[in-house]
Amino acid sequence: MRRVSTDSDLAELYHFTSGNLNLAVRRNIDRFPSDFMFQLTKQEHAALLLQFARAKTGRGGRQTPPYAFTELGVAMLSSVLNSDRAVQMNILIMRAFVRLREALATNEALARRIDELSAIQHKHAIALVGVIREIKQLKAPRRRKPRIGFYTSDK
Repeated sequence: MRRVSTDSDLAELYHFTSGNLNLAVRRNIDRFPSDFMFQLTKQEHAALLLQFARAKTGRGGRQTPPYAFTELGVAMLSSVLNSDRAVQMNILIMRAFVRLREALATNEALARRIDELSAIQHKHAIALVGVIREIKQLKAPRRRKPRIGFYTSDK
């Protein structure tokens, strides 16, 4: 199961009509492989109509099943469309990718540092166990001191 957005939802987001959005996609179809975009089947389209109560064929609704765009397709769509809104979306997407890469790099450095500290802590724990063992061996066993006084035969 993939998360997707339909062409009509994206057209609304980019302030385009579905027809113009799909026309731009068809003109640049080589930029949209199957993991970027696919067309819903008639059964999926029918289920979508029932789920969202959209207009059916013959009542002013669309005649063909909609296209579904994955996250990669949405990013590509922002670079294909020619509008101020699409340019702004493309800029936001690029900035988000850069921030994500920076966050991953920071987390990677942090993970390396945690591993280093864990290794140092492990070495220290082994050393402490050895020191405690040596201290226990140095400690002489306590001998009982003889009782002071006289012993008598009666209790």
